[in-house]
Amino acid sequence: MDGPQLPGATVDAEDRIILHVDMDCFYASCERLREPELRGEPLVVGMGYEPGEGHGAVATASYEAREHGVESAQAIRQALDALPRAEDVGDDYDGVVGYYRPVDMEFYQSVAEEVKAILHDYAETVREVSIDEAYLDVTDRTGWDRVDGGDRTIAEGYGRHIKQQIGREVGVPASVGVAPNMSTAKIASDFDKPDGLTVVPPDDVTGFLDPLPVDEIHGVGPVTARELRELGIETAGDLADADPAPLVDRFGQRGRELYDRARGVDDREVTPTGEPKSLSRESAFTEATDEMDAKREQVRALAADVAARARSRGAMYRTIGIKVVTPPFDVNTRASSLPGPVDEPDLVESVALDLLEEFADEQVRKLGVRVSKLSFEEADQARLDGFEPADSPAGGDGMATPATDDAERVDRGRITDWIDADTGEASTEPGIEDRREGQSSLGEFE
Repeated sequence: MDGPQLPGATVDAEDRIILHVDMDCFYASCERLREPELRGEPLVVGMGYEPGEGHGAVATASYEAREHGVESAQAIRQALDALPRAEDVGDDYDGVVGYYRPVDMEFYQSVAEEVKAILHDYAETVREVSIDEAYLDVTDRTGWDRVDGGDRTIAEGYGRHIKQQIGREVGVPASVGVAPNMSTAKIASDFDKPDGLTVVPPDDVTGFLDPLPVDEIHGVGPVTARELRELGIETAGDLADADPAPLVDRFGQRGRELYDRARGVDDREVTPTGEPKSLSRESAFTEATDEMDAKREQVRALAADVAARARSRGAMYRTIGIKVVTPPFDVNTRASSLPGPVDEPDLVESVALDLLEEFADEQVRKLGVRVSKLSFEEADQARLDGFEPADSPAGGDGMATPATDDAERVDRGRITDWIDADTGEASTEPGIEDRREGQSSLGEFE
C-alpha cells in the first residue's frame, strides 16, 4: 500500500488496519478516578457486594489483587480469604490488605461514554463489544507505511495517539492492539497488558502468532485448550500447521475458525452495532471551579459541538441533557425532553444552560452536554413552540419534567450509549458468563 486509503476505496483484507481497544481492569480504573489514593493498591470490585459484607462475586480484580490470588468471578468470601479487607484488620496487621468496592454501573457507563466519544472521533466504523471493549476500522485514517524506513509504522503512531487521548481526557488506561484483522488485533491488545500497545503489521502476523500458547488464540478457552493439547497442539504455530479436518471433526465449524485465526486469517469486517442512542461531548476544567461564566462558556462550546455532530449524522433528538461532575467525582445528570424530534443547535444551548443553573454555586470539575432519543429517519420537525421546559425540578431526583405525557422521563445518572447490538437496549445488569482475565465484563454483546 502506498499510503492511507481514501474513504470508499476497495481495501484488500491484508491491508486493513483494525484496532482493538480494551480498557484495563475498567471498573477498578473507574474507582481510582474517584479515589486516587487507591492507585497501586490491591482493589476488588464486587457484584452483589455491600461494604463490610462477604457475599457477592468479584467483577474486577486489579493487577495488584491478582498477585494475591483474587480472580474475576470468584466468590467474595474466597477473595477475602486470599486478601483480607483493609477495614477488617487491626493496626498491628503486617500483611497485604485489599480494598473492596461495590459495582457502580451508572458511574462506569458514564466513564465509558467518554471513551466511546473519543473512539468515534478517530474511526468511521466502531464496533462496541461491551462497556470496556471495542473494535475500530481505521483503514481510511492511517497506513502500514514504515516511518523513515524503520520498524515503526504510521498505524502505530495512530494507535498510540488514541491510547494517549483516552489517558489524558478520561484518566483510565487502555491496551490497544493494531493488526490487519479483528482476531489478531484482539490477541495483540492482550499481549502487553496493562496499558500496552502492540502493533502487528501484515508481514509480521505469522511471526507474532506462531510462538503464542494456543489458549491465546481468540476463541480458545480453558476447555478447548486442554482438548487441543491432547491432540499435541501447544502453540498457535502448532494449530496453524495442523490438519484442519480432525479439528472440524472434533470442534465442528469452530475448529476451522480457530485454525484460520492461528494462521492470521480472518476476513470479518468491523460492523457497527447500530445507530447510537445518544451523542455527547464532555470537557474537564484544569481545576474545579465555581465561576459561573466559565461554566456557561464551556457548556455553550459543548452544546455547539454536540449539535454539529448530530447534524453531520443526520440525527434529530428529543432529549437534551447535561452532565456535571463535582469533586471528588460525583456524577450528576439533568435532562429535559421535547414533544418531538428536532435539529436546533440554539435550543441545545439554551436548554443546557437552563439545566446548568441548578449548579450555579457548585464547584465543578467537568461538564458534558448530550442529545438523546435520536431519530435518523426523515420526519417533519416538531414545532419549537410546543416545547415548554419545566421551571423547577420534579420529584426527589431533581430531574426536569417533560412537557408532554408521551415524552420520556430521563432518570438521573442513566447512561445509554453502550447498547446491545441485538436488542438495541443498554446493558445495565452485571453478569459473569464471560470470565475474562481480571474482569467479568458486564453486558457482553458477543
